[in-house]
Amino acid sequence: MLSGLMNLLRACFRPGSDGFTLAGSDAGGRQDGLLWYKDSGQHLSGEFSMAVIQANNLLEDQSQIESGCLSSNESGPYGTFVGIYDGHGGPETSRFINDHLFHHLKRFTSEQQSMSVDVIRKALQATEEGFISVVARQFSLSPQIAAVGSCCLVGVICNGTLYIANLGDSRAVLGRAVKATGEVLAMQLSAEHNASIESVRQELHASHPDDPNIVVLKHNVWRVKGLIQVSRSIGDVYLKKAEFNREPLYAKFRLREPYKMPILSSEPSISVHHLQPHDQFIIFASDGLWEHLSNQEAVDIVQNSPRSVRYIFFYCARLCYVINRKIKVDTCMD
Repeated sequence: MLSGLMNLLRACFRPGSDGFTLAGSDAGGRQDGLLWYKDSGQHLSGEFSMAVIQANNLLEDQSQIESGCLSSNESGPYGTFVGIYDGHGGPETSRFINDHLFHHLKRFTSEQQSMSVDVIRKALQATEEGFISVVARQFSLSPQIAAVGSCCLVGVICNGTLYIANLGDSRAVLGRAVKATGEVLAMQLSAEHNASIESVRQELHASHPDDPNIVVLKHNVWRVKGLIQVSRSIGDVYLKKAEFNREPLYAKFRLREPYKMPILSSEPSISVHHLQPHDQFIIFASDGLWEHLSNQEAVDIVQNSPRSVRYIFFYCARLCYVINRKIKVDTCMD
């Protein structure tokens, strides 16, 4: 399994080529069997590379790289938006996020005339509410859409500031150089929401004091209500809105007992980091990477790559994305 993962990482570090310009999350790619990749392209502050390997018949995951104006009008601010949407139960939620989240972010940025934590939170909330509306419209004919969800990891680089927003068990890790030794050390930037983490289980028990089975150890894995590992997500509406925890949803998904409080949350964890000259690169990855590599091991792979520039690297289930970006504070000042 690990050797296969390493081959996927190597696909992201193919020699660069000229001529690609970022015009959307899927522009200018090449196909080689189940491998889709882009050798090199441009975003606002540097270069990027990306690769996707499809391992399942149905790819449930989506990704997004947008660079340029981050508002609905052309007056700015300018920057780079990245998103990793690790779907589960089907592709509908991750596709919906891919189609709507960035547009919501641009709308709220225009209203506030700046990028902020509040803008990102509102954009995620609007995306969640939009998907709930889709579920409400389709539930009678396609009830399984209520059991489809997605983790959501977002990064926004704007005016020298990095915003990290997370729902689920994906992770963002910074590679920071130590001037005295020349080492590049890993620094985790995001908080994860997985029931395998004791603090998450404590949070769930605190928010559901009357439910002793809010977290269940099933087949040696901690799961919320014995069903799902993540405690926060976009979608999974049947665990947030009791009116969708009923027929015609399949019995294997439904909770036997009714509930009054939402089981899962759509509240993101958001952090803010001011980029410094010794910040070399950022890794955004889903749990598919961290099951096999520690933070430092992933940082070492990127740091020891043959390219002359540093990378912002993305991995989402069977997806592998690399942004090559020279992180100089002055290049982020728009």
